[in-house]
Amino acid sequence: MVAFLRWAGSIVVGTLNGLVKFALAIVILLGLVMIWGLSQGDGLPRNMVLSLDLRKPLADSAPANFSLGAPPVTVMDIVLGLEAAERDSRVKGVFLRVGGANLPVAQAEEIGAALKRFRASGKFVVAHAQGFDAAGLGDYLAASYAGEIWMQPKSTFGAAGEGGGEIFLRGLLDKIHAEPQIAKRSEYKSAADMFMESGMTGPDHEQLTALMQSFYDAAVADAAAARKMDPKVLIAAFEASPQFTEDAKKRGLIDRIGYDDDALGEAITDAGSGAQSVPLAQFVKAKDAAAPYGHGPHVALVEAAGDIVEGSAGSGLFGGDSVIAGDDMAKAIRQATADKDIKAIILRVDSPGGSVTASDQILDAVKKAQAAGKPVVVSMGHVAASGGYYISTSANKIVAEPGTITGSIGVLTGKVALGKSLAAIGVNTGEVSVGKNALMDSGVTPYSPEQWAAVNAEADTIYADFTKKVADGRKLPLDKVQQVARGRVWSGADAKTEGLVDKLGGFWDAAELAKRLAGIASTERVVFERYPRHKSFFEALDDFFNGDSDAQTAIANFTTLMNAPMVRQAVTVAKSTPRADVEMKAVNLPQ
Repeated sequence: MVAFLRWAGSIVVGTLNGLVKFALAIVILLGLVMIWGLSQGDGLPRNMVLSLDLRKPLADSAPANFSLGAPPVTVMDIVLGLEAAERDSRVKGVFLRVGGANLPVAQAEEIGAALKRFRASGKFVVAHAQGFDAAGLGDYLAASYAGEIWMQPKSTFGAAGEGGGEIFLRGLLDKIHAEPQIAKRSEYKSAADMFMESGMTGPDHEQLTALMQSFYDAAVADAAAARKMDPKVLIAAFEASPQFTEDAKKRGLIDRIGYDDDALGEAITDAGSGAQSVPLAQFVKAKDAAAPYGHGPHVALVEAAGDIVEGSAGSGLFGGDSVIAGDDMAKAIRQATADKDIKAIILRVDSPGGSVTASDQILDAVKKAQAAGKPVVVSMGHVAASGGYYISTSANKIVAEPGTITGSIGVLTGKVALGKSLAAIGVNTGEVSVGKNALMDSGVTPYSPEQWAAVNAEADTIYADFTKKVADGRKLPLDKVQQVARGRVWSGADAKTEGLVDKLGGFWDAAELAKRLAGIASTERVVFERYPRHKSFFEALDDFFNGDSDAQTAIANFTTLMNAPMVRQAVTVAKSTPRADVEMKAVNLPQ
């Protein structure tokens, strides 16, 4: 028996020794892998010029969905990436490609501020345009922050000012006997005017004129300061557009004439021996991989970009359009609130609005974050209007660019009844219902007088609630809010004058306010944790196979048909057609 116990004991001891040795081997292996990884660095060259292409429209923030391939660079990627590049001694400069995107003024202001910070660190920025084709000033404004602007010979310089237009369908609807019934609060809420009006209303003309004048003034002032030009001289130069490269150079709008490889070649030469061009997207990806190892107080960056919708956006395997889903966004804010390491929350908003209930759900999450002791600062992108403004109202501070489109404090509800239109082309319809108003939202028959009164009462109630929330959140008298509301859109500059925002500026201005409110020293660097957290491939794959609706959405997004320009345009028009929902949305806004 003793011999047996000794034998059994030796087996146990041997097994434990084996497990210890195995664990030790794993630790040593992991240590060697870590040492090898550190020796390899992030894979970036020792001397580089970052290349940034701004010739296509930019999203403000990327959706949290996993996507195959490298996602396009967003405005926030540029802002955070250039800040990281300031501190990376390997980065000597930035080579900027511009022209063709017709960037909104607010985006140009945000990117321009990031470029200005980058240059202030002692590094250079060179911009090259094959042409400034758009009449808008956004593309040129972004380029003006470069130390040198190149332009291809005999190309068109079209930057001239700000403008836009709208299409009105009321005449067509009358011809086909369609009956639009849409209640708006109030006279400036023009999103449904395309269905209700035969031309531009006086209030809409007033607000759009003021908006574009504000954009123009801001772009001229900023570009003149960046180029060290007299604003009157710059305006005269814009008034000469469209013009050619050579004319633009004579007027001081650009510095040099040449092709893209000539400009890039000089940038590489200026960077020094062995310099290489590296896409900003590659640099951002390498820096994101190292982000969890940063040190300093943590600030949550909650990114809200797109239309506001109810429910969850899911996580289709192949990505999809960017939306602000109420469940997802509220969850992200709640996660940031629950994280003890998070000292403050920056809510980045780029949205024309959408669902009333989803907007209210998100606003509630913001209020609860504040009640838990987390200060919330809103940083507005290109558009933060209607529902986009609604979710911002409670913030401790709101920061907007002068060119931001905001306000639009109002609501829309109603429908277009097409029963007579269908009958006119020989299409018969039949409806059956049980319950007095079961088919109230039917797209076939118009509202009865009693139903129309109920629709208007609903619009009044929600509008009153919206204005009260603004008054409470902004600490403004209700009569003042009612005066600046009325569905009117404002530029960031004018919104500041009216008390709807606290400060003009971009993301870094919002970050400074968040640090101050959280008691973080202005000289101290913070670590930004981005929400909603981006899902990995395997998490997206799990969602794909465990949710039929997500799988269908992913498949739909992946088909070539759904990516065809004609189909995408048709979907956009269909989405804008009233469906009897109550919405807080601003559409058809100028760039």
